[in-house]
Amino acid sequence: MKSKKYSENIIKVFKKEGFVLSEPDVLLDSDYIIQRSGENFRKLMLSFEDDSGKSMCLRPDLTIASCIKYLKDKSRKNSKVFYSGQAYRRSNNSKDKIINDQLGIEILGSKKKTSDDLKVLKTIINSIEKIKFKKISIKVGDVSLFKKLINTLEMPERWKLRLIRHFWRPDYFEELLKRLEKNSDIDSIAFDADKKRFYEMKKMDKEKNIAGRSVLDILKRFDKKIRDPRSFNEGKKIVKIIRSFLKINCKLEKLNQNLSSFEKKNKLKKNIFKDYKSIKDLKKLKKEIKFNTNFGREIEYYTGLVFEVYAGKKELARGGRYDNLLKSLGAKKNLQAVGAAINLNNLN
Repeated sequence: MKSKKYSENIIKVFKKEGFVLSEPDVLLDSDYIIQRSGENFRKLMLSFEDDSGKSMCLRPDLTIASCIKYLKDKSRKNSKVFYSGQAYRRSNNSKDKIINDQLGIEILGSKKKTSDDLKVLKTIINSIEKIKFKKISIKVGDVSLFKKLINTLEMPERWKLRLIRHFWRPDYFEELLKRLEKNSDIDSIAFDADKKRFYEMKKMDKEKNIAGRSVLDILKRFDKKIRDPRSFNEGKKIVKIIRSFLKINCKLEKLNQNLSSFEKKNKLKKNIFKDYKSIKDLKKLKKEIKFNTNFGREIEYYTGLVFEVYAGKKELARGGRYDNLLKSLGAKKNLQAVGAAINLNNLN
């Protein structure tokens, strides 16, 4: 079979680049994933109850499954792993398959952020080229640039927190921009609910983990929100800047010029986006690369570089950086991580 031969050739490349086989569990605890990775995954999962009544699911995502396996391994000797398996997830698009055959790689817990990003993308491209796909092009984004922009803008902390937190939910994010544009305060009902929840949580164990964060961390965030000013008169100006930023769409070699022009036009501090070396280093791939500031918002756990790899118009692989995911899944601290998966269903 052609797909089997493709898999064998891809795995040869993975092994040559130093990646070691990992076999993540197929069945996962549904509540464990939702509590630590967000409600976004609930609608994707194929869940059921086991004989004891515990909610279980088929793994919706091999990255999460690989991270869970990595955390279970106390020695954690191999930070460079590859997997071959199936992800099971629902989709709003009836044309999408529920079962996705994937081959992927992950670099977990390494501190070589820039070189790891390049290593993962280069390995994926080499794998695809190994099976004779031509005209490789890459689409990239970096969700951390949006966070840098928001933290530079002068607005109440509650708005910053909310815009960053909901950047991955485009529809709700757009609602927030409209409210900010009209100088509409955060919903008073939501504010009062936050305040009530704050005093309830003060009575809880501060080390308890809720959705990947300790009660102490959540209390600190609530405290900031409650103390923060509830009125703001520059919303329209801020929204205009944000919308302008999200329209940046260019070839990689034009990115620095576009970001500098954006800063100058909107009278922002110079070089607020200076730390994006992972993106700049992609020039070494010598491929057609396009950058879009609005790209990479579908998955909540991405924190930096996000990319998709194409052969012609066909998407063959996708991946990105997710430095907060391992902590949300139970690690004691944030651990750097980046990975990518090739969708075998699209290779035929």
